[in-house]
Amino acid sequence: MTKRNTKEDILTATLELAAEKGLGNVSMQQIADMVGIRKASLYNHYPSKDDIVDAMYSTIREASKKRAEVETDYERLVSEGSLESILTNAVDSYRMIVSDPQMNLFYRILMNERSVNSVASEIMVRETETMIDATKRLFEVIQKKGKAEFHDIDSAAISFAMAVHSIIDHEFDLLQIGKDCENNMMGKFIREFCHAYGKEE
Repeated sequence: MTKRNTKEDILTATLELAAEKGLGNVSMQQIADMVGIRKASLYNHYPSKDDIVDAMYSTIREASKKRAEVETDYERLVSEGSLESILTNAVDSYRMIVSDPQMNLFYRILMNERSVNSVASEIMVRETETMIDATKRLFEVIQKKGKAEFHDIDSAAISFAMAVHSIIDHEFDLLQIGKDCENNMMGKFIREFCHAYGKEE
């Protein structure tokens, strides 16, 4: 007999309720009812709904990253291939994380709530900062390997990460209205970025 994971059940129930009602309309009582536990027991696992949302972010992101099999060894990632292929692979890995069904659903909920929910805004800020930090670490290795020259690595990482994030959002919006991403905006952006910073012969 499989042992029940109540914490996981709570996160799953909250995600489902938030997708149906909106995060701001979900109560601790509704979560407890859906999981099949008493409200007092729910508070034993998570002191507040904000704590549940925070745990959802950490858990869902880590699971999505694992499923996407993201390469976190930047030395190995940068060791072979052109600057364009390295950046394309990095972007594809991030795209796989955010396109994971649970992660995508969670992001959509947060984006709908962030104008009225500070916790949603806080998580979106944390995700953006995580992406910028990862990009900076990748760029440091790229520069060390002589594949690019960044005059200001922080600014380059910010501009690249924010552009990638915006393009992925735009692609999702196009798909939502039934349009294809035919002009390969991401590919064009990466090629131009390589043209601006690349040092390859």
